Order: sequence, then C-alpha cells, then structure tokens
Amino acid sequence: MRVMTFNIRFENEQDGSNAWVSRRELVAMTIERYSPDILGTQEAKWHQLLYLRDRLPGYAFFAPGRVVDETSQYPTLFYREAGFEVEEAGEFWLSLTPDVHRSKNWDSGFPRMMSYLKLTRRESGKSFWAAVTHLDHIGTEARFEQASILARWVKEREGPVMLMGDFNDDPRSMIHQLLAGPESALRDTWQSLGLGDKGESGTHHGFTGVPQEQRIDWILVSRDFRVLEARIARDHFDGHYPSDHFPYMADLDWMDE
Repeated sequence: MRVMTFNIRFENEQDGSNAWVSRRELVAMTIERYSPDILGTQEAKWHQLLYLRDRLPGYAFFAPGRVVDETSQYPTLFYREAGFEVEEAGEFWLSLTPDVHRSKNWDSGFPRMMSYLKLTRRESGKSFWAAVTHLDHIGTEARFEQASILARWVKEREGPVMLMGDFNDDPRSMIHQLLAGPESALRDTWQSLGLGDKGESGTHHGFTGVPQEQRIDWILVSRDFRVLEARIARDHFDGHYPSDHFPYMADLDWMDE
C-alpha cells in the first residue's frame, strides 16, 4: 500500500508563473506517476480539491459535515475507491474549540485542522485509521499544542493508525518527539528505514528544487505497519515544479503478512 503526503500550495495570486492554474496539471501528473493508494494533501482550497477529484479518475475524498468556504485550506485525504471502503470519517480544528469553523488559539498564525478516515481495504478486509494535518508555521506554542491534540487522538484510536502531513518542524523537534518518539504510538517511516536527515532530505524548496529546510513533511505509522520503502519525489517538468514542497511517500505492508 502506497501512501503519499503532498503540500500542493494554496492558490496565491502572488505566485506569478507558479500560480495554481499554471501548475495544477503538474500536480495531477505527479500523483498519477506515483499512483498512491492513499493521498493526504495540505493547503488546498475547496476548488483545488474539486479539480483534483475530477482530474484523477478512481480517486475520491470524503469530508462529511465540512463547512466549505473559499478561504480555508483543508487538509484532505484522497483514496482509491476500488481499493477501500469508508467506515468512518470526520475532521476538527486544532484549537480549544475544535467544532468551531476556522477557530485558532495560542500563537497560531492561521486556523489549522485535521481530517481523518477509517478505511477497510477491500482485498484483505483489514481496517485502519488514516489522518492528515498541517501544523502552524509561525506559533511555536501553537504547534506543540496542536501536536498534543493529535497525540491524544492517536492514543484514543483502536487499531492501526497512520498520520501524515506538513508538521512545519524538523525531526529533532519536540513535536517529532511527541508524535514519533520512543514513548509514542507512532514511528517515522523515513527513520524506520535508517535514512538520515542531513543533506537532501528537506521537503520544502520554494519552487527552486533546492531543499530550504529540514524534512517537515512526514508519514507516521503505528507498529502494525512494516515500512518497505520511503521516497521524496523531486520531479519537475522542464524545470517547473508542481509545488513548493516535494511530495513524500512510503510503501507499507502489514506486520503479520
């Protein structure tokens, strides 16, 4: 099972030649090239999500109860309809009032949220939780509190869990320790393969192709999963990049298979 996390960059009129309308096809082509079974996107506004849904046959996203507006950036899970059945779904804001649309607390620069699905794989009948999020890029306190909310959510789940997204922090941070440290329920797919976090492991590149930060895009999984391979996709099309982040993917199997 291939899982991908991809910050596709929100539609921003200041992006010039990197505006969404100029690169949306590249985003779709990149997803098609690697063909993930589950895809977690960050920063997409509603019309961007609809474009991907319509452009990627066989994929769907399910967000019951979502309050839709044209300002929010929604972390969203796509999945292959033929491969999975949705058993449960939901989302909430990473704040003190999680049911209040666009709510934020602490020193968070923007409202942040998490979306989740409980999926059953049709071929095996095995169920698991998948979640996608995007932590704040400004507020240090907010980022820790948001991660604490996620850690509690993971602890409350029964069964296998995967959590992916843009965590806006590096693997040496308190955030990583909280979510993927030795005492946590999850582990980092990249680190589980013994891959280092120096050199070219950064995932944000600002449309340059040159990593500018540490590896801030993660896929974390419970110990129910075996990590077969992990990869940062640095694809470009004649020098044009689909986003200011590289997508990151991991191939997983069940530990008992």
